Amino acid sequence: QVQLVESGGGSVQAGGALRLSCAASGSLSSINGMGWYRQPPGKKRELVATISSGRSTNYADSVKGRFTISRDVAKNTVYLQMNSLKPEDTAVYYCNADTLVGIEVWGQGTLVTVSS
Repeated sequence: QVQLVESGGGSVQAGGALRLSCAASGSLSSINGMGWYRQPPGKKRELVATISSGRSTNYADSVKGRFTISRDVAKNTVYLQMNSLKPEDTAVYYCNADTLVGIEVWGQGTLVTVSS
């Protein structure tokens, strides 16, 4: 079993920055890729960024150039550095891990609110 715990959400004004953290515990050797997703108010959950075990990254077009995903294997933690935040980035942000057995694991989510 893998458990994920997010932290770092909060409220910020447009143009500001936040860093989200996702700490993994449990069967860490089963984790393959990790990522961040978000669910804006009244909308579906959407991909933000992913990072593979080989540290290849992928970003949604809407966050390219503003967000950076990184992974600290020693700390079992994945980060999402969010710069130049916009009101449309307001959402609940979820950490995700996909495992070698094909099971996806989700964190509980952390709220990011960007005011104009």
